[in-house]
Amino acid sequence: MSTLFIADLHLSGERPHIIRLFQDFLKKEARQADALYILGDLFEAWLGDDAVPTEMVTVLHDINTLTKSGVPVYVMVGNRDFLLGTAFENMTGCTLLPDPSIVTLYGTDTLLMHGDTLCTDDEDYQIIRKQIRSPQWRQTILAKPIKERMQIARAARAESQARTREKSDEIMDVNAQAVENAFRTHGVNRLIHGHTHRPAVHESTIDNKTVTRIVLGDWYDKASILQVMADTAELTTPDG
Repeated sequence: MSTLFIADLHLSGERPHIIRLFQDFLKKEARQADALYILGDLFEAWLGDDAVPTEMVTVLHDINTLTKSGVPVYVMVGNRDFLLGTAFENMTGCTLLPDPSIVTLYGTDTLLMHGDTLCTDDEDYQIIRKQIRSPQWRQTILAKPIKERMQIARAARAESQARTREKSDEIMDVNAQAVENAFRTHGVNRLIHGHTHRPAVHESTIDNKTVTRIVLGDWYDKASILQVMADTAELTTPDG
């Protein structure tokens, strides 16, 4: 048995083949897992639990089917779907995890993050993130009509794309010192995160200890799955 990790699926009606790929994954590989962790940006956008897109209704149903089968599913919000809430948990049977979280996987304490807070060189993003993650902002946006939320989301996405085009790849990646700080603060030797869309396994030495940082891939073109077992952790990209 193994525990599976995925992130950055960015599910959207604009990419129905990825929706189908995810649903197929839920019905096959995920059914054999001890647990499934989704570390942020499951959806391209989530405007509130009261605004489920039509094309996502069957996705929520399939997640619920998986949890009812006995496979626990843990979801960490990302920078695209941070408005996921209690109603989403009730609809799917998932458990929302705080970012960061520490879990014990087959005897190894592991730090889980979405990964955006590690990108400290992107100062503009960090300022915006702090603003929109406040309880006050959340309450204000969810009080608006769904149509208005959609307009705000489209404008924010357009601005984000424009800003991204102006930034270097280095700014968009994690900051090495932020990564070291995360390992030291939480006292673990393994970190799993997504967000950067740069799947890889990085090993380094911090305070004379070997630490491992595993970066999950995105699902823009194909699946990216991390399979963690008692003695191994393997990133795979199954055909689909």
